[in-house]
Amino acid sequence: MTTVRLPLFPLNSVLFPGLVLPLNVFEERYRAMMRDLLKTPEEEPRRFAVVAIRDGHEVAPSAPGMPDPTAVPERGPAAGFGPDPAKSFHAVGCIADAATIRERADGTFEVLATGTNRVRLLSVDTSGPFLTAELDELAEEQGDEAGAIAEGVLRAFRQYQKRLAGARERSLSTGADLPDEPSVVSYLVAAAMMLDTPTKQRLLQAPDTASRLRDELKLLRSETAIIRSLPSLPASELTRGQTSLN
Repeated sequence: MTTVRLPLFPLNSVLFPGLVLPLNVFEERYRAMMRDLLKTPEEEPRRFAVVAIRDGHEVAPSAPGMPDPTAVPERGPAAGFGPDPAKSFHAVGCIADAATIRERADGTFEVLATGTNRVRLLSVDTSGPFLTAELDELAEEQGDEAGAIAEGVLRAFRQYQKRLAGARERSLSTGADLPDEPSVVSYLVAAAMMLDTPTKQRLLQAPDTASRLRDELKLLRSETAIIRSLPSLPASELTRGQTSLN
């Protein structure tokens, strides 16, 4: 494993390797992070780490009653995450490579990044204008029979799509539209399924690809059965989720 130190961007969602992450950056601590990343030469990756929040606020309270009625204004890089921020975050996250960082006229940023490698959070530094973290990069082990399990997951995923969309089989993606590399399949399915953050986090930190795929196969079968029993529920309601403020 390789240990790295990177800026840390906590979110109320899980980022998976290979998945695109759009961000609307408006808090000063994250603006400072983006200004710092812009100092990186264009030929080098502009990397930061994303971790899912276990306990805390994605957006720090900025005024009395914002973002909730009991909020008290907080300042600083660790605002909203308590006295020991590391305890507020899940231990496994993902490095994000920012392909686009565009500053708007009002000083906010529009960012487009892509998840690359998984990392394990070792420590959090709150001494600067934004959070930084020491992290171990995690290797992706395939595990036993990952390829065969991936084929089953893809079949189950198509059925899941079919039930979710209420569509006919011919309107769905064909096998040629989906990847066949087991780890890519595992992350694509994990990101595409409608799951809560703890479940997505469990999939992210699976010990190997095969374990993640086995878990997904069980989830796909269970979720497909649930959707089948709720035929009157519109797909638009099923897919409605919270939007990240950052």
